[in-house]
Amino acid sequence: MTLTEWLSLVLICVMGAMSPGPSLAVVLKHSLHGGMKNGMLAALSHGIGVGFYACASLLGLGALMTQLPMLYQVLVYGGAAYLAYLGIRILLSKPSSQTLNVEQTKPSPRIALQDGFAIAFLNPKLAVFFLALFSQFIDPENLTLQVGLIMCLTVFVLDTGWYLLVALLTEISKKRFGFTKTNPWLEKLLGVIFIALAVRVVITL
Repeated sequence: MTLTEWLSLVLICVMGAMSPGPSLAVVLKHSLHGGMKNGMLAALSHGIGVGFYACASLLGLGALMTQLPMLYQVLVYGGAAYLAYLGIRILLSKPSSQTLNVEQTKPSPRIALQDGFAIAFLNPKLAVFFLALFSQFIDPENLTLQVGLIMCLTVFVLDTGWYLLVALLTEISKKRFGFTKTNPWLEKLLGVIFIALAVRVVITL
Protein backbone atom coordinates (compact mmCIF):
# COMPACT_ATOMS: atom_id res chain seq x y z
CA MET A 1 0.00 0.00 0.00
CA THR A 2 1.43 3.34 -1.06
CA LEU A 3 1.25 6.52 1.02
CA THR A 4 -1.29 8.00 -1.41
CA GLU A 5 -3.51 4.95 -1.09
CA TRP A 6 -3.25 5.05 2.70
CA LEU A 7 -4.17 8.75 2.80
CA SER A 8 -7.18 8.00 0.62
CA LEU A 9 -8.20 5.27 3.08
CA VAL A 10 -7.76 7.72 5.97
CA LEU A 11 -9.98 10.30 4.28
CA ILE A 12 -12.79 7.83 3.61
CA CYS A 13 -12.62 6.42 7.16
CA VAL A 14 -12.72 9.91 8.69
CA MET A 15 -15.76 10.86 6.61
CA GLY A 16 -17.45 7.60 7.57
CA ALA A 17 -16.75 8.08 11.28
CA MET A 18 -17.98 11.68 11.24
CA SER A 19 -21.29 10.87 9.57
CA PRO A 20 -24.14 11.24 12.10
CA GLY A 21 -26.03 8.13 13.13
CA PRO A 22 -26.66 5.68 15.98
CA SER A 23 -22.99 5.57 16.99
CA LEU A 24 -22.84 9.32 17.52
CA ALA A 25 -26.09 9.22 19.49
CA VAL A 26 -24.73 6.51 21.82
CA VAL A 27 -21.48 8.36 22.54
CA LEU A 28 -23.37 11.62 23.12
CA LYS A 29 -25.79 9.86 25.44
CA HIS A 30 -23.05 8.49 27.67
CA SER A 31 -21.04 11.71 27.49
CA LEU A 32 -24.04 13.78 28.58
CA HIS A 33 -25.31 11.47 31.31
CA GLY A 34 -22.15 9.74 32.49
CA GLY A 35 -19.44 12.30 31.94
CA MET A 36 -16.37 12.30 29.73
CA LYS A 37 -15.03 9.00 31.14
CA ASN A 38 -18.13 7.02 30.17
CA GLY A 39 -18.31 8.77 26.81
CA MET A 40 -14.72 7.78 26.13
CA LEU A 41 -15.36 4.20 27.23
CA ALA A 42 -18.24 4.03 24.75
CA ALA A 43 -15.96 5.52 22.08
CA LEU A 44 -13.24 2.94 22.80
CA SER A 45 -15.56 -0.06 22.73
CA HIS A 46 -17.20 1.27 19.56
CA GLY A 47 -13.78 1.49 17.93
CA ILE A 48 -13.11 -2.12 18.93
CA GLY A 49 -16.40 -3.17 17.32
CA VAL A 50 -15.58 -1.29 14.11
CA GLY A 51 -12.06 -2.71 14.12
CA PHE A 52 -13.54 -6.20 14.49
CA TYR A 53 -15.55 -5.76 11.29
CA ALA A 54 -12.53 -4.33 9.49
CA CYS A 55 -10.50 -7.43 10.39
CA ALA A 56 -13.41 -9.75 9.69
CA SER A 57 -13.88 -8.25 6.24
CA LEU A 58 -10.26 -8.99 5.39
CA LEU A 59 -10.86 -12.56 6.56
CA GLY A 60 -13.93 -12.95 4.35
CA LEU A 61 -16.86 -12.25 6.68
CA GLY A 62 -18.11 -9.42 4.48
CA ALA A 63 -18.26 -11.73 1.47
CA LEU A 64 -19.98 -14.36 3.59
CA MET A 65 -22.69 -11.90 4.61
CA THR A 66 -23.40 -10.98 1.00
CA GLN A 67 -23.85 -14.69 0.27
CA LEU A 68 -25.99 -15.32 3.36
CA PRO A 69 -28.60 -12.54 3.39
CA MET A 70 -30.40 -14.23 6.29
CA LEU A 71 -27.37 -13.73 8.57
CA TYR A 72 -27.11 -10.13 7.45
CA GLN A 73 -30.80 -9.48 8.16
CA VAL A 74 -30.63 -11.08 11.60
CA LEU A 75 -27.82 -8.74 12.62
CA VAL A 76 -29.57 -5.71 11.13
CA TYR A 77 -32.80 -6.45 12.98
CA GLY A 78 -30.78 -7.13 16.11
CA GLY A 79 -29.23 -3.69 15.79
CA ALA A 80 -32.63 -2.06 15.29
CA ALA A 81 -33.98 -3.89 18.33
CA TYR A 82 -31.04 -2.70 20.43
CA LEU A 83 -31.60 0.90 19.34
CA ALA A 84 -35.28 0.61 20.25
CA TYR A 85 -34.28 -0.90 23.60
CA LEU A 86 -32.00 2.07 24.32
CA GLY A 87 -34.76 4.51 23.43
CA ILE A 88 -37.38 2.76 25.55
CA ARG A 89 -34.94 2.50 28.46
CA ILE A 90 -34.44 6.27 28.34
CA LEU A 91 -38.15 7.07 28.00
CA LEU A 92 -39.06 4.86 30.95
CA SER A 93 -36.31 6.18 33.20
CA LYS A 94 -37.36 8.51 36.01
CA PRO A 95 -36.29 12.15 35.74
CA SER A 96 -33.43 13.09 38.01
CA SER A 97 -32.58 16.47 39.51
CA GLN A 98 -29.04 15.41 40.32
CA THR A 99 -26.09 17.11 38.71
CA LEU A 100 -24.16 15.62 35.86
CA ASN A 101 -21.06 15.42 38.02
CA VAL A 102 -19.17 12.28 37.01
CA GLU A 103 -18.53 11.11 40.56
CA GLN A 104 -22.15 11.56 41.64
CA THR A 105 -24.36 10.41 38.81
CA LYS A 106 -22.39 8.49 36.25
CA PRO A 107 -24.10 5.38 34.91
CA SER A 108 -22.19 2.14 35.00
CA PRO A 109 -18.99 2.18 32.91
CA ARG A 110 -19.88 -1.39 31.96
CA ILE A 111 -23.07 -0.15 30.30
CA ALA A 112 -21.09 2.46 28.37
CA LEU A 113 -18.70 -0.23 27.12
CA GLN A 114 -21.61 -2.53 26.29
CA ASP A 115 -23.58 0.08 24.35
CA GLY A 116 -20.55 1.32 22.41
CA PHE A 117 -19.55 -2.16 21.27
CA ALA A 118 -23.09 -3.39 20.62
CA ILE A 119 -24.03 -0.45 18.41
CA ALA A 120 -21.05 -1.30 16.18
CA PHE A 121 -21.27 -5.09 16.35
CA LEU A 122 -24.99 -5.10 15.54
CA ASN A 123 -24.36 -3.08 12.38
CA PRO A 124 -23.39 -5.65 9.72
CA LYS A 125 -23.39 -2.88 7.11
CA LEU A 126 -19.89 -2.17 8.39
CA ALA A 127 -18.69 -5.55 7.14
CA VAL A 128 -20.08 -4.90 3.67
CA PHE A 129 -18.72 -1.34 3.74
CA PHE A 130 -15.20 -2.48 4.59
CA LEU A 131 -15.38 -5.29 2.05
CA ALA A 132 -16.17 -2.75 -0.66
CA LEU A 133 -13.67 -0.23 0.69
CA PHE A 134 -10.71 -2.56 1.12
CA SER A 135 -11.24 -4.09 -2.30
CA GLN A 136 -10.30 -0.71 -3.78
CA PHE A 137 -6.91 -0.74 -2.09
CA ILE A 138 -5.73 -4.34 -1.97
CA ASP A 139 -5.52 -7.48 -4.05
CA PRO A 140 -6.74 -10.37 -1.83
CA GLU A 141 -4.26 -12.72 -3.45
CA ASN A 142 -1.33 -10.45 -2.51
CA LEU A 143 -2.55 -9.33 0.91
CA THR A 144 0.17 -9.46 3.56
CA LEU A 145 -0.20 -9.52 7.33
CA GLN A 146 1.56 -6.15 7.59
CA VAL A 147 -0.80 -4.43 5.17
CA GLY A 148 -3.83 -5.99 6.85
CA LEU A 149 -2.69 -4.77 10.28
CA ILE A 150 -2.05 -1.27 8.97
CA MET A 151 -5.54 -1.07 7.47
CA CYS A 152 -7.30 -2.43 10.56
CA LEU A 153 -5.32 -0.21 12.94
CA THR A 154 -6.07 2.79 10.75
CA VAL A 155 -9.79 2.09 10.98
CA PHE A 156 -9.65 1.51 14.76
CA VAL A 157 -7.55 4.59 15.55
CA LEU A 158 -9.58 6.97 13.38
CA ASP A 159 -12.97 5.77 14.59
CA THR A 160 -11.93 5.72 18.25
CA GLY A 161 -10.15 9.06 17.94
CA TRP A 162 -13.18 10.78 16.46
CA TYR A 163 -15.58 9.61 19.15
CA LEU A 164 -13.05 10.36 21.90
CA LEU A 165 -13.03 13.90 20.52
CA VAL A 166 -16.83 13.94 20.60
CA ALA A 167 -16.79 12.92 24.27
CA LEU A 168 -14.21 15.60 25.07
CA LEU A 169 -16.08 18.35 23.23
CA THR A 170 -19.33 17.33 24.91
CA GLU A 171 -17.68 17.65 28.33
CA ILE A 172 -16.24 21.06 27.43
CA SER A 173 -19.64 22.23 26.18
CA LYS A 174 -21.32 21.10 29.39
CA LYS A 175 -18.91 23.15 31.46
CA ARG A 176 -18.90 26.10 29.06
CA PHE A 177 -22.67 26.45 28.91
CA GLY A 178 -23.38 25.40 32.47
CA PHE A 179 -25.23 22.15 31.78
CA THR A 180 -24.89 20.97 35.38
CA LYS A 181 -28.28 19.30 35.78
CA THR A 182 -30.00 16.61 33.85
CA ASN A 183 -32.70 17.86 31.52
CA PRO A 184 -35.71 15.52 31.38
CA TRP A 185 -36.76 16.94 28.01
CA LEU A 186 -33.30 16.31 26.58
CA GLU A 187 -33.39 12.75 27.92
CA LYS A 188 -36.78 12.11 26.32
CA LEU A 189 -35.56 13.61 23.05
CA LEU A 190 -32.62 11.20 23.04
CA GLY A 191 -35.05 8.33 23.63
CA VAL A 192 -37.19 9.40 20.68
CA ILE A 193 -34.08 9.74 18.50
CA PHE A 194 -32.99 6.18 19.29
CA ILE A 195 -36.43 4.80 18.44
CA ALA A 196 -36.52 6.85 15.22
CA LEU A 197 -33.10 5.48 14.25
CA ALA A 198 -34.37 1.95 14.88
CA VAL A 199 -37.34 2.57 12.61
CA ARG A 200 -35.07 4.00 9.92
CA VAL A 201 -32.83 0.93 10.05
CA VAL A 202 -35.80 -1.37 9.49
CA ILE A 203 -37.30 0.77 6.72
CA THR A 204 -34.02 1.01 4.79
CA LEU A 205 -33.28 -2.72 5.04
